Order: sequence, then C-alpha cells, then structure tokens
Amino acid sequence: MTEFLRSLLELMILLPAMLLACLPVKGYLRLSPVRLAAVTVPLVLFLCCAGSAVSCLFHVETLWLLFAAAAVMGRFYVHMVRITRWKSVSVYLSICGSFSCMGSTAIVVNGFLSPGESAPPLSLRGALFWFALCCLSVLAVWHPATHAARRLLEEEAFAQTWYVFWILPLLFIGLNLFILPRTPDILEQGRLRQLYLLLSLAFLFLLLLFYALFYLMASSLNRNDRLRRENQLLSMQQARYDSLRSAIEQTRQSRHDMHHHFHILQGFAAQGNWERLASYLDEVQGSIPESDLGLCKNTAVDSVAGYFAMRYRECGIPLTFALDLPPQLPVPESDLCSVLSNLLENAMEAGMKTAPERRQTKVAAHLHSGHMVLLSVENTYDGKVREKDGVFLSSKRLGEGVGLQAVRHTAERNGGYVRFHYGDGAFTANVILRGGK
Repeated sequence: MTEFLRSLLELMILLPAMLLACLPVKGYLRLSPVRLAAVTVPLVLFLCCAGSAVSCLFHVETLWLLFAAAAVMGRFYVHMVRITRWKSVSVYLSICGSFSCMGSTAIVVNGFLSPGESAPPLSLRGALFWFALCCLSVLAVWHPATHAARRLLEEEAFAQTWYVFWILPLLFIGLNLFILPRTPDILEQGRLRQLYLLLSLAFLFLLLLFYALFYLMASSLNRNDRLRRENQLLSMQQARYDSLRSAIEQTRQSRHDMHHHFHILQGFAAQGNWERLASYLDEVQGSIPESDLGLCKNTAVDSVAGYFAMRYRECGIPLTFALDLPPQLPVPESDLCSVLSNLLENAMEAGMKTAPERRQTKVAAHLHSGHMVLLSVENTYDGKVREKDGVFLSSKRLGEGVGLQAVRHTAERNGGYVRFHYGDGAFTANVILRGGK
C-alpha cells in the first residue's frame, strides 16, 4: 500500500502542472474552466492510479511512467488551447522543466525526511514533499502566470522566438535526468548529497533566471513593436495628410480652370462641332484628379484606409470602402487600425498574385449596438490557402502566418472573435471588436 501511495503522489504532480499550464491561456481554452476541470481531473486521476498499479505489479520505476503520463497530458493540453502549437508546447515544457528541478531538490530532502529507506529515488514522505512543493510553486507564480505570461502569449512581435524556446526547458529536463542518482545510497558517500543539492538548486535558479531574461527580452520587443506600430500609424496619417492637401490643391486648381473649360465647350456647341466637343469632354474628364476624400469619419481609420487606397492604386488592385464609423469608437483605435492594416496587407499580397482581371478587395465596417465594431474584408485570390489545425500557414516562409494570427489574438483579447471563410477564389475575414458597454 505504501508503494502504491508513493507512486501515486509522484504521478499526481500532473495536477498542479496542468493547473499552472492553464493559467496563462485562460482566454484561449476550448472548454469553459468548469467543463475543463471535469475532464482533466478524472483523466489525471485515472493515469495516476493506472501508473501506480503498473509500478507496483510489474516493478516499473515511476519516473518512466511519469514521462508517459506527462506525454499524454501534454498532447491533451496542446489540443485543448486555441494558440499555436509552438506556444502551447513551450508553456507545457517550461512547467515540466521547473517541476523536474524541484524533483531533484526533493530527492535531496528525501534523505533527511526518511533516512535509511531504500525506495529509489523517493520515499512516501519525499514524494509528498515534491507534490507539496509543486503545489506551493503554483500559488507563488499565480499572479505572474495570469498577467505577465498571458501578455507574452498574446503578443505576436516575437512569434519566431517560440520556435526555439522549448529547447531550454527540454535541456534542463535532460540535465536533471543525467544527475539522477542510480542507487538510493549513492548520495551518502562523501559530500555527494551537498553537491547534488547545490546542482539541483543551481539548475532551478538558472532556469528561472532564463525565464526572467526571456520575459524582459519579450517585453522589450513588445514595447519596440508598439512603438513601430505607432510610428507606422503616424506615417500613414502624414501620408494621408499630404494626399489630402495635394487633392485639395488640385481641386482648387480644377475649379479655377473650370470656367475656361465651359467657355471652350460653349464655343464648340455654338459651332455644332459635336465630335470635338465630345473629344474635349473626354480630355477634361481624364485630367480630373482622383482622390479619396473622407473615407471615414474616424481620423485614425481614415488614415489607414487612405494610405492603403494609395498603395492599392499603385498596384492596380481595385479597392472599395464602406466605412460607417463615428469619430469616437468604443474599442481602442490602435487595435482596430492594427487589424485593418494586417487584413489589407494580406489582401494586397494575395491581389498581387491574382490575375489582373480578377483583382478586387472590399472593406466594410460599422458600429453595432453601440459597443461593437464589425469589420469585413473580402478579397479575391488565386492558388491555395494553406491551413492546418485552424491556423493559416504563411505563403512567404515555413511556419504559421503572423498577420492573421495577430488579427485573431487582437480580436479575442477583448472578448471579440474572428471568422475566416475562403473558397471559389474569395477570402473573407469577419472581425468583431468588442468595447465597453
């Protein structure tokens, strides 16, 4: 019975591990917290009881059964959250790496709690200490996990960093396995117990230090990315201002020349020279400057729309707007402008790869119920849309597309959502941004 309880406690660290893994991704869970707990807890208990029974009956080390159970729960966790696989795997492995360092510390403490016991590598008291240490660590990092870690997952400025972050906790898991004592009495020789304690604490400290450095680096990248977006918006506003000023000047000049055109047209009409009159009308009509004045009442959105209208015109892609938004919006203007910019940028890239006669992009946005902005961007495309597990893959490089993922995260961060539809050569993005009621 003691052996069964010892193995059960060692495997039970999966419970605090799953709880800690869910804290930073609370807003991206596919199930509600109550339903998720109703599924996760019985699954963990079943794996723990089954693993303990196998360990007792077949004398299998609990460590290897813990690896198998952790792999099962890791796969479950990856499919349970609506974030990229790189992020979910990195979060799960980071927790496993921290708990493995705590496990090495528990092995040292086990010698003081149960001296003389030969149960490798933990006794019942040692396993209980490890489980309690893991539970206390969850309470200690509850606030950072629900705030700092969550912000890191929401940001897309350093998305490629997640491709390599998982190596760090995996390395520390391997180091803890490498220094794991093979026999229960080996730590009693000389000063090996003190050395092992020093190594286990050093690994834990270094791992936490690396996590802190990663957070500082990510925060710096996020801050730089926010500044970049703000500068980009200011550049768009400046370009929009220059465009409007040029259009106003051209309109003023056209109005000044208009009475001369009327005199000439009256002369052709008086002479009955209808062919020359029609030719002159075509010539005058072609000289009228094209301008996009007043695309939206909101100045920030108008700047983005005007900027892309100019770029689309240079690329030869027809672009139409139906923007019915007030000067004051219930949602952050930076979020709406970021979403609109990403969608228009992707649509323009798709338009450049589309046959000229099929190119078309339509944008519509309006306010709904006073606290929601509904945005729709539809564009044509040629070729195939690459999608895997609900995540769109980039057409420019290997891996996931950053733009559409950023749109999804921006929408979901404040309780909104985004839906993508594609087929028959048309791609549509419908976005809801929700503000305060």
